[in-house]
This record gives sequence, C-alpha cells and structure tokens, in this order.
Amino acid sequence: MIILAATPIGNLGDASRRLVEVLENAEVVAAEDTRTTQRLLQALQIGNRPRLIALHDHNEKQKAAELAALAEEQDIVVVSDAGMPAVSDPGYGLVAAAVERGVTVTAIPGPSAVLMALTISGLPTDRFTFEGFLPRKPGERRRALGTLAAEPRTMVFFESPSRLASSLADMGSAFGEHRRIAVCRELTKLYEGVRRGTASELVRWAEAGVKGEIVVVVEGARPVEVSAEDALAQVQALVTSGARLKEACAEVAAATGLSSRDLYQAALAARSA
Repeated sequence: MIILAATPIGNLGDASRRLVEVLENAEVVAAEDTRTTQRLLQALQIGNRPRLIALHDHNEKQKAAELAALAEEQDIVVVSDAGMPAVSDPGYGLVAAAVERGVTVTAIPGPSAVLMALTISGLPTDRFTFEGFLPRKPGERRRALGTLAAEPRTMVFFESPSRLASSLADMGSAFGEHRRIAVCRELTKLYEGVRRGTASELVRWAEAGVKGEIVVVVEGARPVEVSAEDALAQVQALVTSGARLKEACAEVAAATGLSSRDLYQAALAARSA
C-alpha cells in the first residue's frame, strides 16, 4: 500500500508514535528531499535505514507509475519535507496512479500548517478554502485574487517572506480594506507568531522585513445585502448566460446570504407566471 505520513512542521515533539513506528519498520520511503528525511530519521532516533527514493515536483510524473507498481508488492511510506504529503507538496500524482492500479492508499494524520493557521487565526473555521501559493508574477497574482474577491469562505494561502508585502497589498486592492487577515509565521517553532489586522496595516509591518515560513489566513467576503427581487434578477441573468438553475441559485445565495431553496422556488414561480 501507499502510506502518506505527516511529519513535523517544526517541533519534533509533534511526531506521532504511529509515525515513528511506521518509519522504524519501513522498507521503502519516498521522500521530497532524501537529505531532509535522513535528518528527520536521525532526529527521531530511528534505527531503521529504509531505501530512500526521491519524489519531488520535478520527477513525480515519471516516478508515479513506477512507485505505484512497486506498492503492489510492498508498502511505500511517502513523506514531504514537512506536514502532509500531497497538500501543496508532492504526492497527488502518486496517489492518483496508485488508485488507478487498485493499490490501497492510507495516511498517518499529523501536523498541518493549513489547519493550525486556520484554527489560531481568529477567523471563521466552519467553512474554508486552501489556495496554496499565489502566482509569483504580479499580474497573475492580482488576477487570481480578483477571482476570489466574492469567495465567502475563509481563505488560506502559503506565501514566501520576500513576496508577503506585495501579496498583502494586492489582497487589499482585491478584497478591500475591511477584510480581516492573519499572518502566521514559524508555526510550532521557537519564534512562532501571529500578526492580525487589515491589509494596509499588515503591509506596513511586512515591508520592514519578515522571516520564516508564512501562512496567510483571510476572512471571506461578507454577504451583500440585496432585496429578494434583485437576487432573483441575478439568478435569471446567470441562467440566461448558460448556468443551470440550481447552480445559479447556489451562487447567488452564497453571495447574498439568502436561501438557495427560496431563490429556486421564486425562479420557478417566475417562469410559470
């Protein structure tokens, strides 16, 4: 089988007993960086010396089929440099290849920078979306943020320290200055910290220089207050442009806070009138 194993994102004390047991008995470990994994084995005092196979962004397409075939014969433990494999890290391609071959895939849960940042951000946690890293090029980044301007769920991003200030500035332009943002850095490490504020407040702070691994959590768009008549008009416009009625109702409901069912019934009533 394929075993996706979550590894510490900073503090070694977060390594689970199950992770240690699996690594102690592993024959093959597919690792994002074999050198990082060797250091992890040493730090956890793992006496086992498994066969290490590099599995990273540049070779996963070539390696996925080979490793999936090997997993038909023996277990393969998959680790990234930190956190859960396949979450903004190598692993998805291997899992897809394994599923296609009928190979069992399981995971050892554990540390996650996404979930930790979300839970300590002070922003709503009931519904959220993980957007990974924003595009490096400013124009592409602004376009990506523009498509998320009406997203009602809390959004989680990874970002590099060197691009943090410019990304926060672009968030302010795309989302408006009222949005609450939490910048989480060095999670589980000695200098862990969270900075909260609006985009403009955080830009001034970030321009002074920020170090470490960064997770940015952004408040979702608040429902726009519109009348039922205007909302129905929006639904009808979406349907006219090619959307299915249920999808149009769900989209307008998410943006306005109105009931999707009520909008659907109103649209049906308007058709028969």
